[in-house]
Amino acid sequence: MTTSEDVRRVALALPDTTEKLAWGQPTFRVAGKLFASLGDDDSSIAFKCPKEERPELIATEPEKFFVREGHDDNYNWLRAHLAALEDEEELHAILLDSWRQVAPRRLLAAHPELAGPEPG
Repeated sequence: MTTSEDVRRVALALPDTTEKLAWGQPTFRVAGKLFASLGDDDSSIAFKCPKEERPELIATEPEKFFVREGHDDNYNWLRAHLAALEDEEELHAILLDSWRQVAPRRLLAAHPELAGPEPG
């Protein structure tokens, strides 16, 4: 089962990532920009996800993905239950994708192995 310590270890292994307590929760930032946070009880994570992609992810795996109604509605964020994640590889893919969305271009250029595919 994926734990909050797994989240912390995987997130902090990404370049230029720091942990900062905000709203009483651990958050993870790249170059000062928020890309993930642990939930109130360490049983879920919030991460960057384009709003247009959220409905399909939630519909496909409702036991895994969710939004916090009234809180995430207008933002590019999605949440996942840690217990529902398949393994550390899936956690890494989620955090890396979120990290890519906020990492500065200079950082992506310095780490081409993490840059991912060119957008559409």
